[in-house]
This record gives sequence, structure tokens and C-alpha cells, in this order.
Amino acid sequence: MRHIIIASTSTVHGGQTLDYLLDELRVFFKYTSEILFIPYARPGGISHDAYTEKVSEAFKNIDKTVVGIHEFEDPKKAIKNAKGIFTGGGNTFVLVNALYKNDVLETIKDAVNNGTPYLGTSAGSNICGLTMNTTNDMPIVYPPSFKTFGFVKFNINPHYLDPDPKSKHMGETRETRIKEFHSFNAQPVVGLREGSWIEVKEHTVTLKGPLDARIFEHGKSPYEIQTNADLSNLM
Repeated sequence: MRHIIIASTSTVHGGQTLDYLLDELRVFFKYTSEILFIPYARPGGISHDAYTEKVSEAFKNIDKTVVGIHEFEDPKKAIKNAKGIFTGGGNTFVLVNALYKNDVLETIKDAVNNGTPYLGTSAGSNICGLTMNTTNDMPIVYPPSFKTFGFVKFNINPHYLDPDPKSKHMGETRETRIKEFHSFNAQPVVGLREGSWIEVKEHTVTLKGPLDARIFEHGKSPYEIQTNADLSNLM
């Protein structure tokens, strides 16, 4: 059975890495003591080793060991043998480019669809949708394709921000950007606010966490859904 957590962020404001999710992850990864980490997104350009070490410290709190995929000579074999996978945030273009360059995107997709638990945060969540086209990141590299895992049949906008009526910022809001996306694409988009996540259990898709999510459907006005709402209708 597919079991996936698609989290908007790894760190909520004022917290430590994954601390708001650790109780959930203790249960989510209960059948393994080792997590295979995909550090390809490299937030701030940090090294794969440094990123893996940072994540390892967080998982020690629930007695899990973390091993970076870059440490394996055969990454495909590592994925097939993994009992749990975590893809962290950073730059989505860098992440997707590396997944294609290392020829592991389909291998991860197959493993997760066959039951390996998958956790994604930020960029690692954005790629759970049909495409990466609703990322917030700068295109600093050019991946071979924008198509991603498609674990859910919609797109995801992690770190979704509501317009601030007091802001003097004159650039486009997230809502404006997503409306631009729908000028060329038809799939729904879920605006996932900080501290919330989507849980997938086989074909059941549920919003979790303390905040509502904003839903964008082609040709419709955006609307809010409450936590614990079923998102399966978007599939």
C-alpha cells in the first residue's frame, strides 16, 4: 500500500528541523530503523554530506539512522532496498535535474508505488505532483523534463503564502502565479501552508496539520479546505 507524507516545509517558524512532524514520523517509519535520504535539492548550495548530516541529527530524536543516496555506488539498488525514503527541500530545479541525471526518478516512483514509505518536504513535496511547474524556486539549472512523480494527480505549491494587505511589495502574489499557471495547464493546484501536510494512504488523500489549504482549479475561483478534508476528488 502506498504511504506518503507530502509536507510543505521541514521547519516551521521558530522550530528545529522536522520537529513539528516527529511524532507523525515515528509511526510513519515504524517498520524501519534506517531512512534513505535524497539530498539533491541542496538548500543554499550546501554539500550532500552536510545536508545529510543535518537531517541525521533530526532523525536521531526518533532513533532513526539516515544514509544519503550519494553514499552508494549503485543508487538504484539503494532505492530498491530502502525501507523508507525522504527527499528534502532546496531548489526544485536542482533536485529534478539530479533525479534525471542519475536516472533514479522512475526507480523512486516505482518503489513508492509498491509500498516504500516516502516523506517529502518543500521541493521534495513539490515533485510528488504531476509536474514541478508550481515550484517557487529560481530556474538555476535546466532539467530534461518538468514531469515528476505524479503520486497525486494535481500540482503542489509548498510554502503557500497569502497576500499581506499591509505589504508594500508590488510583485505577483502566489495566487497570481498559480492563475498564470492555469492559463496554460489544467491540473488542480493545492496551496500548502507552512506546518501542514498531505497524507496519502493508497488512493486516500487527506489534508493534515493545523491550517487550511487553498485549492485552485482551472476555470474556478480559489477556495479553502479545512484540515482532515479529503482531497481524493482532485485525483
